[in-house]
Amino acid sequence: MISLALRHLATQLNQFLKRTLDLSEDVVVLSNLLEQNGDLAPNVKNKVVLFITNIEREVSPVRQASGGSSGFRIATNSPTLHLNLYVMMVANFTGNNYPEGLKFISAAIAYFQRQPVFDRQNSPDLDSRIDKLILDIENLKLQDLSNVWGQMNGKYLPSILYKVRMLSFAADDVIDQIPVITGREVSAER
Repeated sequence: MISLALRHLATQLNQFLKRTLDLSEDVVVLSNLLEQNGDLAPNVKNKVVLFITNIEREVSPVRQASGGSSGFRIATNSPTLHLNLYVMMVANFTGNNYPEGLKFISAAIAYFQRQPVFDRQNSPDLDSRIDKLILDIENLKLQDLSNVWGQMNGKYLPSILYKVRMLSFAADDVIDQIPVITGREVSAER
């Protein structure tokens, strides 16, 4: 589901940039910026690159009881897991193409500012397993930004970090069946 969410965002952003900047080919890629050995990943040169920097469990939603009832028992499922994805968007344009990269990342930021929520109403091709995606810009202090780029073994490129909430994983497996108390089971003894 994580891949589906990020592919959707990349596709939507690609469509917007192609329309807005009159491009014939995709400019947004979903990829690591660097390979494990430190080399530049293939197909990321002169592209806007989206990649995950962190995945965290969302703790704020109220856990709702899930399951269905059948007769005098209620089936309970594993609780739904809500995740936030931290997604870095990088303009990987160097040398003489650096100003072009700034143009692309500016347009991408403007797009996500205008459309920070993706749901089936405004994005009908969103996978049916995803209710909605909400994008918020995450501000990083210079030290935190330096740490992120240091962990990736990369040199800083124009970038912005988004928190993409909430990706929900619902388990359909039944983990327990609980008897239903209807209030009619009143003891005859008083």
